[in-house]
Amino acid sequence: MSFSGSKFQYLSLNRPWLRDTKKGELKADAIAGLTNATIVLPQGVAFATIAGLPPEYGLFTAIIVTAVAAFWGSSRVMVSGPTTAISAVLFASLSSLAIAGSEAYIALALVLTFMVGVLQLAAGLAGLGGLIAFISHSVIVGFTAAAAVLIGVSQLGPALGLAGGEGGVMHRVLHVAAHIGDLNMDAVIITCVTLLSVIICSKISRRLPHYIIGLALGAVTAHFLGAQETGVKMFEPLGATLPALGAPDLDFGTISTLLPAAAAVACVGLLEAISIGKSFAIRRGEHYDSNQEMVGQGLSNLTGSFFQCYAGSGSFTRSGLNAESGARSPMSAIFAAGFLTVLLMLLAPYVRYVPVPAMAAVIVFVAWKLINISEIKHVLVTSRSETFILAATFLTGIFAELDFAILVGIVASLSVFLNKSAHPVVAVGAPTVVNNRRVFMNAELHNLPECLQIRFVRIEGPLFFASIEHIERAFRRMEEKDGYKTCILNLKGVGKIDLAGADFIVSEAKRAREHGHDLHLIAANPSVLNVLRRLNCLDILGENNVHAHKSEAIGVNVALASDAICKTCTVRCFRECDGKQSP
Repeated sequence: MSFSGSKFQYLSLNRPWLRDTKKGELKADAIAGLTNATIVLPQGVAFATIAGLPPEYGLFTAIIVTAVAAFWGSSRVMVSGPTTAISAVLFASLSSLAIAGSEAYIALALVLTFMVGVLQLAAGLAGLGGLIAFISHSVIVGFTAAAAVLIGVSQLGPALGLAGGEGGVMHRVLHVAAHIGDLNMDAVIITCVTLLSVIICSKISRRLPHYIIGLALGAVTAHFLGAQETGVKMFEPLGATLPALGAPDLDFGTISTLLPAAAAVACVGLLEAISIGKSFAIRRGEHYDSNQEMVGQGLSNLTGSFFQCYAGSGSFTRSGLNAESGARSPMSAIFAAGFLTVLLMLLAPYVRYVPVPAMAAVIVFVAWKLINISEIKHVLVTSRSETFILAATFLTGIFAELDFAILVGIVASLSVFLNKSAHPVVAVGAPTVVNNRRVFMNAELHNLPECLQIRFVRIEGPLFFASIEHIERAFRRMEEKDGYKTCILNLKGVGKIDLAGADFIVSEAKRAREHGHDLHLIAANPSVLNVLRRLNCLDILGENNVHAHKSEAIGVNVALASDAICKTCTVRCFRECDGKQSP
């Protein structure tokens, strides 16, 4: 099946990696897949618990979503499936509509997953992959940190043998504090043993199945303590070991209710997957197509909704482990899905021996690993705008709804982008010598002498309706500082000019001529020149006032400069000044 030459080529079964993968590489993919399967077995149960779903739903997601996303995605090593962030958003979105774990809740989760798949698939086929670049990475950092805090706090009750509580972070903390006198010491011991085991094993080697080891030691501890007799809860047996085929219950009322949550989950999933996929593609020197990844994620969730899966996305932990384990192609993720199916059938009967506090300890560890401390420090130190985005996203997730936090983060991210677009750099340049080369630098920042008759101005950013007010203010400040001059306006850093931008150039030309000066442009980009001609800007400015290079523009304007002023000038700013009469 081929859709060459069409956007539907993204749906083709003839994936490029199928031709590139060599038979000798399949062994490495199989080993990486087996390692990944042992890690995701307890992870899938933990993530489903976070999402408020029966444990088997996390495992089904790690089978179906993983395989489909690997086949149709763009990354060669990224592994998709259940993730903590999406699990937390799903629970935050659905827990107010139905009781977690109930049939109604499960039905809503499947409909939500179907909608997420449709939205992601439509975005990919529409070629919207480039829009992800406009959303700051700080949104994901802040959102993930907020999700991690919510997840960790939600497990405090189970880890201490207390009732879990409901609501956001503060409600859960207050609930635990109010019932701290009822904690179960056996549950606390099991939690500590499991958590320490997982931490120690993860320090020894990332390839160790540390979650399985931790849960096993937690189960052994519970057995020796006789924890069930003291009220420690154990996991319910899995309802099924293999996913069953069934269509989501698509009702118009349900769809309209879930649409905001579906949009939030779809956005979180795409941000996660594309950021992970791009990072690994850059490290490995591989091609990456954001639109293809969108299609892969959409198809995986759409398909998964028919096989008892909830929404998934790329997993940085599993993807990193996959790469470290020697994965060569997406077959490693497909192998992982197959091995997980076998492990699930073999180990399903033993789930009932896992104490709830042990799983709570694993989830707390997962939540802690989600918080990227070094990245947060980097953002706080380097950028105030990115700090604003991170803080807005994080604080919204902590004090409001988690699904609303991603929307706030996106709005904050786009607001910062638009604000920067509306405030391009407008600076006066002057020549100076750096490393025996003559270059133009910011005259004000470097305290460089300027020409008395010619002002050399460079704009870095778009010259459009939103930036005109800022640019005009900058021009007026220049005039207030050193009066009127002929202006050479360098447009090489201007990527966009609209009608308002063209009108600004015309008005500045007329203003300069009214005071006995002129305006010249440096513009070599054909698209910029075409826009200026189409908007009739050059008819007023004159073709002779447009130059391809700054040397040409400076030469023309120095020649036109007043000899009387040049005669008394001691600056001799430009090389072309040598042709004028010295003082």
